[in-house]
Amino acid sequence: MARALDVVGEKWTLLILRDLFRHESRRFQDFQTALTGIAPNTLSARLKSLEADGIICRRLYCQHPPRPEYMLTDKGRALGPILLALRDWGAHYAAAE
Repeated sequence: MARALDVVGEKWTLLILRDLFRHESRRFQDFQTALTGIAPNTLSARLKSLEADGIICRRLYCQHPPRPEYMLTDKGRALGPILLALRDWGAHYAAAE
């Protein structure tokens, strides 16, 4: 469990993954718009970390200047049931409070 949390156990990381499950690909600006309050340096660090861990990949959609868009890998898509369980847990217990 500790190894899994090292990869995805941070608020912004989970929200980035949530957005990638909602949309096939996302650009940096898309994340900044959707994730109110995330600092650009934090977003950049989380994206780099997820890419290094093989959870997401990136491809350039513009060559000049180079601009990437991000997508889930198969490894990232395998996190889907976990994210759904977290969503359901939050919905159930947030309603109970």
